[in-house]
Amino acid sequence: MNPPAHVPAHRDPGLQPERTSLAWRRTLLALVVVDLLVWRSWVRAGTVPPPSGVDLTGLSALTAMAATAVLAGVVFVRGRELRRGSAAPPALLMRYAAAAVIALAGSTVAALALGR
Repeated sequence: MNPPAHVPAHRDPGLQPERTSLAWRRTLLALVVVDLLVWRSWVRAGTVPPPSGVDLTGLSALTAMAATAVLAGVVFVRGRELRRGSAAPPALLMRYAAAAVIALAGSTVAALALGR
């Protein structure tokens, strides 16, 4: 099915990349806040070593930090690409972003479960 003839192929070539870049930055800011909440949970858990020897809350905090670092890299790369043009993001970049978001969500759930 072809689009109607009156619809332009590219609606807003000037502002679309800028809006997308700003959306990526807002998403990163929200994820940094989640990361800080995970770290807060770890700090509030105390410094007493767990009986199992593995600090799961600390492990989730480190996972959250790594995921946030990966997402910051993705936002940086995607922002640089958007300044050059409005091409679709590479699939590998999106896979990294998806994996980092899943890791951050998992570490957040773990921090919430372990913080009780």
